[in-house]
Amino acid sequence: MILLPASVDGAPSLPRGVTAVRYDVTAPPPPESRGADAIVVWGNPSDRLAELAAAAPAVRWVQTLAAGPDAVLAAGFAPDVVVTNGRGLHDHTVSEHVLALTLACVRRVPDLVRAQAQHRWAGDLGGLQPLHPPGQVRTLLGAHVTVWGFGSIAARLAPLLAGLGAHVTGVATTAGERHGFPVVTPADLTEVLPRTDVLIGLLPAGEGTRHAIDARVVDLLPPRAWVVNAGRGSTLDEDALLAAVRAGGIAGAALDVFATEPLPASSPLWDEPRVLVSPHAAGGRPVGWQDLVADNVARLVAGATLRNVVAR
Repeated sequence: MILLPASVDGAPSLPRGVTAVRYDVTAPPPPESRGADAIVVWGNPSDRLAELAAAAPAVRWVQTLAAGPDAVLAAGFAPDVVVTNGRGLHDHTVSEHVLALTLACVRRVPDLVRAQAQHRWAGDLGGLQPLHPPGQVRTLLGAHVTVWGFGSIAARLAPLLAGLGAHVTGVATTAGERHGFPVVTPADLTEVLPRTDVLIGLLPAGEGTRHAIDARVVDLLPPRAWVVNAGRGSTLDEDALLAAVRAGGIAGAALDVFATEPLPASSPLWDEPRVLVSPHAAGGRPVGWQDLVADNVARLVAGATLRNVVAR
């Protein structure tokens, strides 16, 4: 038996003999939890997820539809439970949103919105403009974009950026060429960042990535550079970023993920005109989740290795 969340539309095609039970992710675990062999997780509050872990002693596999498995790993499932993530389900939507945030920064969309609210014709943003104003990034044409966290999302995003004329460099644990783009390691950031116009963070959460984008990294960026983060909030030192924006060390930022979500009303990020706040809106729509779950159920029944297994 597999528990499927009511928080997502559609249903996977299941092998004969496998039953599915829908459950409300915001409610206490259903009675069927005790006999569940597998659980699909999507949008479960942390307290309810912990309750579900305790209520399902027979579970052998947990499939999170999120790209990051950190919530499931922290929920208290037994160490022998196989955890798989939603890698690949969010490539299209996250890439689309990151591209939108990047273009919003480069083309000064927040400034345009503020000018409209004031009924002000922003002549400094329109009319005849130099293609590359000194000390500013106003187009992706010829811009140097560094993408830190060069996985499946970056594989879809990088060609979109390149199609608009950007020079894309990836950053990952292993250097080389990936999906047709040069990839360097974090050890090379001292060479790459000083010529970066846009730094895009797509890093997962983890001890090794906590505050990876910190004051040292931000200080390596030129004053014209923008930071776009859509990985995990824990990977960015928000205080260091805000200090750099206010001091003119970087041009600004667009953030879709935060250390605390929802972002507290008291956060100074809300009022910083050079920071665009996006409410974790990049994903939220696991495209093709039914196929992934159906494939993994078939593999579980056959005793085969599951897809997207998370190392624990």
